[in-house]
Amino acid sequence: AARPFGGLRTLDIGCGGGLLCEPMARLGAEVVGADASETNIEVAKLHAAEGNVSVDYRATTAEDLADAGEKFDVILNMEVVEHVADIDLFVAKCGEMVRPGGIMFVATINRTLKALGLAIIGAEYVLRWLPRGTHQFGKLVRPEELEKALGGAGLTIIDRTGVTYNPLADRWARSKDMDVNYMVLAEKGSV
Repeated sequence: AARPFGGLRTLDIGCGGGLLCEPMARLGAEVVGADASETNIEVAKLHAAEGNVSVDYRATTAEDLADAGEKFDVILNMEVVEHVADIDLFVAKCGEMVRPGGIMFVATINRTLKALGLAIIGAEYVLRWLPRGTHQFGKLVRPEELEKALGGAGLTIIDRTGVTYNPLADRWARSKDMDVNYMVLAEKGSV
């Protein structure tokens, strides 16, 4: 189908400049892009307007959206949990917003020495892909910690995978290695 996500209400929490929002909207989803940074939201709005893409961008938090009773079929929670103050509260609020039968994708960085070397020292200090200090080792999240929070939020893990980068091919790929970057897919049971 030209718009296979038609009929799906999607939230990209911590959307930044909207890199995931716009493709999801082009595929037919009704997309809410939320970020606590007003600057990020303004940049995202400008980019969407230039591309004539309809995304509902909001400078807000997961907590405020959940407290307002917002509900979504899909929540993209990409590279956010390692930046929040209270992971359990954040995941619980996100879980409140997943409709029964809906799903949440979570991508983050594992708290391992390998991740310290590759994702922090390598990516921030050597390659300078990210500003120095973007990630703090103590705030990185182990898979078992994330999965416990997701379970506490009423979500069931349906898939997990590592993500690795091949610098020679300049390509990211799914992997069994969850030592650095990993993703978890969770579903809220039907009522």
